[in-house]
Amino acid sequence: MHVLLIEDDERLASFIAKGLGEAGHVVEHRADGKAGLIEASSESYDVIVLDRMLPGIDGLRILQTIRAMEDQTPVLVLSALGETDERVKGLRAGADDYLPKPFSMQELLARVEVLSRRGPARAEPTRIEVGDLVVDLLARSVSRAGAAIALTDREFRIVEFLARHAGRVVTRSMLLEHVWDYHFDPQTNIIDQHVSRLRQKLDQGFDQPAIQTVRGAGYMIARP
Repeated sequence: MHVLLIEDDERLASFIAKGLGEAGHVVEHRADGKAGLIEASSESYDVIVLDRMLPGIDGLRILQTIRAMEDQTPVLVLSALGETDERVKGLRAGADDYLPKPFSMQELLARVEVLSRRGPARAEPTRIEVGDLVVDLLARSVSRAGAAIALTDREFRIVEFLARHAGRVVTRSMLLEHVWDYHFDPQTNIIDQHVSRLRQKLDQGFDQPAIQTVRGAGYMIARP
């Protein structure tokens, strides 16, 4: 399941992302209302977990906006405002469920999984193709122009994450969080070292690099 988490409390967001990740779900996190709305309106998700009170654009406005765009992605609202009136406001704004804070991870997981079953059924992709690069998610293998490329598990996870975000810049912080499960900068060049070795494998025999460096920002696999 692909989940968008929009939550400005970094500690709580880390707790939720870890719990969902351990349950086998892929989580994208945005920490403010504006970034969350952009992500929700530009990408497809199975469920959106949305904080009620956010900096920039609040949760109810995000809800109203995506519903006005006829986006029917199931939305679970999280809020410290647990009064009945507030729950009613959230549901009337377009929420599918409302979970007051504090809550247990077990209950959040159950609610997210129930909401995912309400959404439009769509098959999860088993492979990602970006130009001549193919990432097979079931076999956990990568090939380029039909030639198989032997990768370590960490290298595969880097390629998979970049391919899922093809055409978009992936920052080093994003790679640290999603590939290494670090929620802090270890102040090393560990990512650059892995990407350098990965490039040697992906680019051998090819004129065009598979992974581009976006100076000062991160890395990207460009769409053809």
